[in-house]
Amino acid sequence: MSLERWFGIAETGSNVRTEVLGGVTTFVTMAYIIVVNPAILAFAGLPVGASTVATVLVAALGSLLMGLYANRPIAVAPYMGENAFIAFGLAALGISWQQRLGAVFLSGLLFLAITLLGVRRWLAESISPSLKHSFAVGIGLFLALIGLYEGGVVDSFASGLPVAALLAPGTDLLRSPDVPLKLGDLREPTVLLALFGFLVTVALLLRRVRGAIFLGIAATAGAGFLLGLGKAPEGLFAMPFRGDYDLSPIAFQLDIVGVLRIELFPVLLTLFLMGFLDTLGTLVAVGAAGNLLDERGNLPRIERPMVVDAVSCVASGLLGTSTSGAYIESATGIREGARTGLAAVVTGGLFALSLFFLPLVAPLQQMRYAYSPALVVVGLLMVSSVRRIDFDDLTEVVPAFLTMTLMVFTYNIANGLTAGLVVWPLAKLAAGRWREVGPGSVVLGLACLAYYLFGLPH
Repeated sequence: MSLERWFGIAETGSNVRTEVLGGVTTFVTMAYIIVVNPAILAFAGLPVGASTVATVLVAALGSLLMGLYANRPIAVAPYMGENAFIAFGLAALGISWQQRLGAVFLSGLLFLAITLLGVRRWLAESISPSLKHSFAVGIGLFLALIGLYEGGVVDSFASGLPVAALLAPGTDLLRSPDVPLKLGDLREPTVLLALFGFLVTVALLLRRVRGAIFLGIAATAGAGFLLGLGKAPEGLFAMPFRGDYDLSPIAFQLDIVGVLRIELFPVLLTLFLMGFLDTLGTLVAVGAAGNLLDERGNLPRIERPMVVDAVSCVASGLLGTSTSGAYIESATGIREGARTGLAAVVTGGLFALSLFFLPLVAPLQQMRYAYSPALVVVGLLMVSSVRRIDFDDLTEVVPAFLTMTLMVFTYNIANGLTAGLVVWPLAKLAAGRWREVGPGSVVLGLACLAYYLFGLPH
């Protein structure tokens, strides 16, 4: 059977070349996770080499499963945000990294259970279309902020200030900066390259060039290398599962019993809600990016992507990495025209191949100026979903506004999602329109309220 028939490519109006290009684009855009995720988890005590292999394995397995089982052009990898929560957010509790992996595993099992029982779909379909589209807008703005910050166009206000200027008077504690962000140094070569990459990508999009985002990344990386701002790899090849890349120190080392304590309930609650809502928001956002949503803002046949997400999360706990699921950077490949699981298979295959070329991949991940413009462009394109928000209805606008703004301004997708889901039923009740509030909305609202009352919001 041909690839076109296996994935139903012709039915979507796509072709094999477009799907392959979309998968490659998604990989290039999100491959930074190979370097960033192990670096963050190192603060929790996980060895970097083993953690790198675990990260790549989960991304490869999850993406392949998403393509072959769910037939969706959506890649899977450990979540940014959840990894920081595991590394830094749990530091004060003094729990071991084995217990943290146990919490990831248990949250994955819970995801899988409620998915197979149909509860996740029921909850997803209880969310109003306006709120779902606000997920896409908020995540688009969030991606744009990440891209601008990674490219140096936007910088922390604290950057460049002496340490003494950042201390609270009379203490050795850091105070909040007077202004959180500022414009970056536009004379810095890497910042200029990021702006160059953005302009090139936009120009290619305006001319409707296929592969515009991928070509923009390639052109910017090439320019940076020619200018001496990209270094050659220290090596080309390394065998996984050996030496520094031996997985045994963390694989199957999770502590499940140790995390089943009442005082650690907030940990499980937070991981569960962050993972559940991040996945839901991502699926809706990438669906909106590719016009894959129905008139109610639902992603058709959402159960299979959710099963893949849950299985990937279980695998994360077993192999030794953080909560995993559908990745928002998949929108870059979808914007290139990818519509089927072949794109995810290509992405997963490239992750699997990278296991043998980790020294070769590393330099690309240092070229933030090359991939950051792609994130800004995708964010720009995703913001178009704002047109589908019902701005004539305040009970829809207020929760949508909180969702979008808190995602960006707290630098956490889960904060925006939970705030919107708590406020939506309250706004309906305040307007005397309680009949519009279904049981699923109440369950989600209460669960998200528990996140603020008993969880560990950050």
